[in-house]
Amino acid sequence: MNSDRRLGVLGGAFDPVHGGHLAVARAAQAAAGLTRVLFVPVHHPPHRRVEPRASGYHRFAMLALALTDRPDFAMSDAELLSNQTSYTSTTLRRLHAEGFSAVQLFFITGADAFAEIATWNEYPAILDLSHFIVVSRPGHPARQMPTRLPDLQPRMIDVGTGDAQAADLRTPRILLVNAPTPDVSATQIRRRAREGAPLSDLVPLAVERYIMRQRLYAPEPE
Repeated sequence: MNSDRRLGVLGGAFDPVHGGHLAVARAAQAAAGLTRVLFVPVHHPPHRRVEPRASGYHRFAMLALALTDRPDFAMSDAELLSNQTSYTSTTLRRLHAEGFSAVQLFFITGADAFAEIATWNEYPAILDLSHFIVVSRPGHPARQMPTRLPDLQPRMIDVGTGDAQAADLRTPRILLVNAPTPDVSATQIRRRAREGAPLSDLVPLAVERYIMRQRLYAPEPE
């Protein structure tokens, strides 16, 4: 059995990683007492009509720069190395095969994304593969989930911004974390990079420097 008692899992395109991603991870970790948070950049995002602008290599490199001072935050390239569409269910089943049980895993997502959980691959079976930590995003408070998804209300535990360690987590649950997170999007960052505008208030400084040095998201030469 893997030694991590509570492993958080945060998937996404990370095109690029930004302050919103990091704030969601920190809020989830604090609320659920996560031993470690694993960031999993995806190869083919199932809910995006277009492929990520930056290559998997660059997205992984930016993540490494963003997490360099957080030994409790780790990365996995498992999805990047696959040519298949990246589904949350696939990631969670891969972690099961590595020795994690469902109640050791805490999949982290924003409330805006979780509101569409019925469209996720293997729904509703996916809810039995791990706990889910649903963190508020601007305009999408986690506390609204019982109203938006009433069929799932019996699974939900509203932990506010506080400690969920005392909750009964012997079976997979949905933890609602009403923590403030910044209004940042990768679309906004890519637009600003294309315009040559500063990004230091949106991404870690090392990531901003990497984007500028590699000319990521810059206009295509005519």
